Parts: sequence; structure tokens; C-alpha cells
Amino acid sequence: MKVAVIGCGSMGNVHVSAFHRMPDVELTAVCDIVKERAWFAAKRTEAKAFTSFEDMLEQAEFDVISIVVPSYLHKEFAVKAARAGKHVISEKPASLTIADTKDMIAACEENQVRFFVGHVVRFFPDYTQLKQVVEQGKLGPLGVIHAKRGGSHPGGASNWFSDPEKSGGIIFDLMIHDIDYLRWTVGEVESVYAMQYVTEELETAFVTLEFQNGAVASLEGIWGYPGAFHTEIELAGSKGVARNRSKDTSSLSVVQAAKPGSNRPVVEIPESPGLHSPYDLELAHFISCIRTGQQAIVTGEDALAAITIASCAVQSAKSGKVVKLADAGKGA
Repeated sequence: MKVAVIGCGSMGNVHVSAFHRMPDVELTAVCDIVKERAWFAAKRTEAKAFTSFEDMLEQAEFDVISIVVPSYLHKEFAVKAARAGKHVISEKPASLTIADTKDMIAACEENQVRFFVGHVVRFFPDYTQLKQVVEQGKLGPLGVIHAKRGGSHPGGASNWFSDPEKSGGIIFDLMIHDIDYLRWTVGEVESVYAMQYVTEELETAFVTLEFQNGAVASLEGIWGYPGAFHTEIELAGSKGVARNRSKDTSSLSVVQAAKPGSNRPVVEIPESPGLHSPYDLELAHFISCIRTGQQAIVTGEDALAAITIASCAVQSAKSGKVVKLADAGKGA
């Protein structure tokens, strides 16, 4: 399987390294408008460097394109690649609008190529274990969920993050991880309420999701946190609570309530993630799906659903009102 990567910044190099390590994949080309970045990625992998996507399409041989450019450019390159008969892997978010994401899905379907979006939290072992705990019924029906993630402001490294027209802001770029994960784990979202605070150095957002099954989730995101990047998640149901805090030594603990009449103590089961990079797992999975034709853990429709929820959150933050998913896009 021959693969090319467009975008050789920090995340692009994660993709470059992952593909370069795969024994059954050949990284044939890398592309970036900054010549030095493309050259560096090519030099350490023996891929051919390009500064023009069109030149790479014309001159390089590849089956799959991994798109790791700023979010507002995802649609442009995905559609061009699909029309050239290339399978498409896009970093999250798929795009910054519902319409653009639909266009990306349609372009891939029309040209009979696969479309994948890198919602990598689905591949983090501790988050996967949390989902398994829910599926096994250990927590009972879920009632309240809390998720939080934050770190330094990425605009300090790449200024396009500070422009919501290019990055979508904190909700689209950072909080969409928890939006996608919770929809995958809890179920479909019915309504969204959001608040947002933005300065030059700090961006925070609070998003409340009400699910069709009655569960409610509160999400927090922060860019500009003075400490290390961190995540937290807690899911509470009628039978117990499961939580994960990246700052804890033990990355995942499950605490189940004792059964009525039982003398056993509350049980805490610490579990640790595996040694493989979630990005390696994710990209290897996408390549496997192309080879076998199997459905991916993350589908284009999943990516569209995450974009729809994020769009509703941004709309709510602007209007100060609850937005129903059924009304997604109206008045935006």
C-alpha cells in the first residue's frame, strides 16, 4: 500500500512516522508549502518531497493520501484526491461546516474511494476500556457524564489556530474529541447548550449535551492552561462510576457499587493503556479497512455527526440558547 502525506507540521510528522514504521506500507511522497518541512520529512523516510499538491498527484505513485493541513483546507484536498482516485484519510475535524463534510463524503462515494477521519480518542486504550465498561452494563443506564481536556494555546506554535475561520476554535479543534467519543459511547445527541470565553491568550468553552436516552454530559475545554496537557472523563450510572484522569498514575479506574445485601466492599479496578501509539493503531486500522473492505471504527457519517454537534455548540454559544440537533445549521 503506497501512501502520501500532505502537511508536514507537528501532526503531519506523526502521520509520516506512523506510516514509515508500518512494514506493509510504503510512504512514497510528502508535501508541504514550506519547503524545509517537506524536505525534512522526506530525508528521514526516503519519500519524495513536494511543495505542490498538484505536482505530487501528477508525479508520485500512491493509493492513499493522509491530509494533515489546517482544518479549513481539508475539504479542498480531500475532494481533489478523491477525484484522482485516492483513498482519503483526514485529520479531525473533517471540515468546519456540515455542508463541506457532506461534500467530502459525496466526493469519495462518487469516486469509489474510502474516507476516514482521525478521531483518535476512539483508539486510546483507556477510553476504549471505558466504552467496554459501559457496554458490559457495569455502570447501568448512564445518567451524568463529565469530560474535560486542556493545555497550552496552540496558536503560539501555529497562528492559524487563533483564527476561528481556519481552525473552528476550541470546540471544533479540541472538544470535538470528547464530542465524538461520547456520541460513540453514550448514543445520539438531542440538544446542545454552550458558553464560550475568548481572549488573545485564553480560550475556554463549556458544552452541555443532552442525549436521546436521557443522559446529560458536561464538557469543558481550555486553551491557555499554564500546566501540562490533561484530560479527564467520568461516566456515572445507576450501578457505578468509571473515571479516567490523565494526571493519575493509574490511567483508568472502575468503581462499582455493591449489590444490595452484599457484604463485599466497593471494588476499584485500575487498568493501564497499551504501549502502542493510538495514532499508529488508528492509521493501521484505516489501511486494513482499505485492504479488506471492512467498515472502519470511525465512518464518514460519524465524522459528520461530530461536525453537526460542534456546529450546534458554536451556534448555541453565539445565541445563548439551546440548539436542537434537529435544527442543526438553522440560523447559523
